[in-house]
This record gives sequence, structure tokens and C-alpha cells, in this order.
Amino acid sequence: MNEKMDKNVWIVFVTPLLLILILFYRRITWLRLIKSKHMNQLPLGTLGWPFVGETIEFISCAYSDHPESFMDKRRGMYGKVFKSHIFGSPTIVSTDAEVNRFILQSNAKAFVPSYPKSLTELMGKSSILLINGSLQRRIHGLVAAFFKSQQLKVQITREMQNYVQESMANWKEDQPVYIQDETKNIAFQVLVKALISLDPGEEMELLKKHFQEFMSGLMSLPINLPGTKLHQSLQAKKKMVKLMLRTIESRRKDGIFKVPKDVVDVLLNDENERLTDELIADNMIDMMIPGEDSVPVLMTLAVKYLSECPTALQQLREENVRIKKLKDQLGEPLCWSDYLSLPFTQTVITETLRLGNVIIGVMRKAIKDVEIKGYFIPKGWCVFAYFRSIHLDDKNYDKPYQFNPWRWQDKDTSSCNFTPFGGGQRLCPGLDLARLEASIFLHHLVTQFRWYAEEDTIVNFPTVRMKRRMPILVRRVES
Repeated sequence: MNEKMDKNVWIVFVTPLLLILILFYRRITWLRLIKSKHMNQLPLGTLGWPFVGETIEFISCAYSDHPESFMDKRRGMYGKVFKSHIFGSPTIVSTDAEVNRFILQSNAKAFVPSYPKSLTELMGKSSILLINGSLQRRIHGLVAAFFKSQQLKVQITREMQNYVQESMANWKEDQPVYIQDETKNIAFQVLVKALISLDPGEEMELLKKHFQEFMSGLMSLPINLPGTKLHQSLQAKKKMVKLMLRTIESRRKDGIFKVPKDVVDVLLNDENERLTDELIADNMIDMMIPGEDSVPVLMTLAVKYLSECPTALQQLREENVRIKKLKDQLGEPLCWSDYLSLPFTQTVITETLRLGNVIIGVMRKAIKDVEIKGYFIPKGWCVFAYFRSIHLDDKNYDKPYQFNPWRWQDKDTSSCNFTPFGGGQRLCPGLDLARLEASIFLHHLVTQFRWYAEEDTIVNFPTVRMKRRMPILVRRVES
């Protein structure tokens, strides 16, 4: 009995201790190698605690009311480019616009995508977010061309207008309207229709349920055991993949449209042998993320900032009422070019992208030693091109924490100081559609309603998504 207990004690206590010591020894040996080779070239900074690095502080700041405090503290101590250790990897963090531009413009010979383990496991190796080379360029090019097509813009405009009108018809003046919930529902339906031509209904609701379960595990602990968030998300993805494969099989059986009606048609029409059904199914799911995440957050933040800036809201309302009356007189609905040609509406969206930082940055891994502006990035290290600090730098923008759409009336949006959608070969292919959807939503909101938001209903979380749903009380108006 005692022998058995001694054995259990050894297994429970001594084995983990030995494992920790081995890992610690390997880390120290590795750090000595790095220091001996590149000590004078590495940016300043600290790798933090053993194993966890500075991840805990990074995440805790992200969930605070001042999420930029992690970066600001280190920028003050070490400069715009510094070393750290986050999400399990030694990382060079860049808050320098020129360094970020170099990273974004680099091809797969220097940097490849790198994300936290839970995210990469959920996305899968065939995700457009993770693949490299000619296949990534092919998929990105096909999707981007379709998203820019007049055919899709006409379809998106019609669908978005219908979904917005249906949603707003149910708003009641004596009940709060949760903007983030409404925009999530609208944007998801629009995007899924563009991807797989699925209309609202029972199947859409089931897909949305599985997709929300999938999304909940993107930034979870990388532990795939029954009951964990990652495991639940992986199970949800399997269900969605089955649904996507059924759609693809049905499309092949019925015949693929030569003039594509959605992204599935676009990819099935391509003759590249590497575009397998499984790869297409996986990527349809990944491409749904903006409909659940970034586009709804953009629209919700626009409402928040306009609620806090009555002058901007009034000017936006006047511009949209003016074009609505003109179109009503002509007996025509607004088309996609009408929405995107509204100058002040576009400055409001641009300023929301800058201040809200819907996408805070991108992560890459160096596949060879790289030197940028005198900063050394060793092979195997991650690099975090962080956009938020650049968008909120007072050297780039006057009073950067102030919502000021007028700053964009004479300012170039193609500067490396403004990268809300990333850049280079991985520039978001749906950036024009995101602007279009936000323009349509804001048009209908300001021409049909006046509203006020309860105080402290929303916090601007740039790294994590908002936990509060932006309730507003509305009153219908005659435009």
C-alpha cells in the first residue's frame, strides 16, 4: 500500500517538476543561443515570466478600460519596436508604421501568418488566413474580384436594404434596441447569402447557432478535451463543415453556374486541383467571421461615436436625408454607388475604423532572419504588427482620441499610418463591402430614427469584443 502511494506521489508531484525543469533548461539554453548571436541587434524589451511571458498582462490590459496601456508603457520604455513574449512565442512587437508596412508587404519568403494555437487549430491548415504561396494568392484573388464585381454589389445592396428594413420594422419606441445584436443578425445574413446563397430560415438559424459556438473558442486555452471551450468549438465546426459539404455536393449535382451567384460558385468554377471540396468548405466558414465580428462592431461603434458627437450626427443626417429625398422624387432606390459617394458618411466610417480599431493588428512568423530599419527579427520569432498605437499616435493625428470625421476631408487614406484592413497580399478582400454595409445601415438609421444611448452602455474594447450590446432608445421621425 505504501509502495503504491509512493509511486502515486512520484507521478503526481515529481514528474511535473522534472518536466518543468527540462522545459526551463531548454528555454534558458535557447535564450543564451539567441543572446550570443544577436544580443546587440534585438530590440529592447523583456520576455517576462518563464513560459507565460507577458501574456497575462497583455490580456488583462485588453479587458480593461485602457487596453492600449500595455503598448504605451513599453513604447515609453523601449521605443516603437520592442521584444516581448505573448501567446507562447517570443515576439517582436511593432508600433512603427514603416516597419508594419514592410511586414504587410513582405511575401512568404520572409514572413508567414502566425496566430495563437487555439485559433490555428480551429481554422485548420487550409484556411486562407494561414496558407501561403500561389494557393493563397489564387483564393484571395478570386474572392476579391467577386467582391468587387458590380453584380455582387447590386445584390448586397438589395439584400442589405431588405434585411435592415425588416429589422428596423420591429423596433419599438418603448423598448431598448440592442445595436450590436441587430447588426450581427443583419451582417451575418448578408454575408452568408453572398458566400453560399442561403436565405433566412431554419437552416440559417442552425448555422448561426453553430457558428457562434465556433467563434467562442477562437481565443480559448489550447486544450482539446471534452468540456473545454476549444473542444466545443471544434465540434461546432465539424457540424458546419458537413452543412457546407452538402451545399457543395448539391451544387455539383445540379450544375455550377458559369456566371457565379456566390463565392462557392466562384471557387467551384476554378480548375485548380488544390481547391478541394474540403478546402472550400473550411474557407466558407472562415469567411463568415466578418459577418459575426468585424462588420457588426464597425456599425455599432459608428452609432456609439455619433451618439457622443451631435454635430457629426446632424451633418450625417442632413446628407442622407438630402439624397433620400432626391431618390424618392426620381422614384428610384439608392444604389451601391450612391451610398459610397456620400462624402461625409465615408469620413464617419473612416474615422470609426481609425478610432475603433476593429482589427488591431496582424501576427506573422519570421522564416528567416530579417532586419528592418535596424531592428533584428530572428528566424522563428513572431512579429506583431500593431495598428492601434499608430492610429492613436498624436504625431500622426491631432487629438487622436477624439472622434473627428472632418479630419479626413483633406487627408489621404492610403498612408501607412492608416491600415484598418491590413495590407499587402493579405489585404481584406471585403473592405469595400464592409463600407457599403455600414453606409446602408447608417443611412436607414439616421433617416428613420432619432435616438439616445444610455450612459456607460458600451466600452471601446479594441482587442476583445464588446461585452455590452449598445442599447439605444429610438423614436421614429418623418424624413
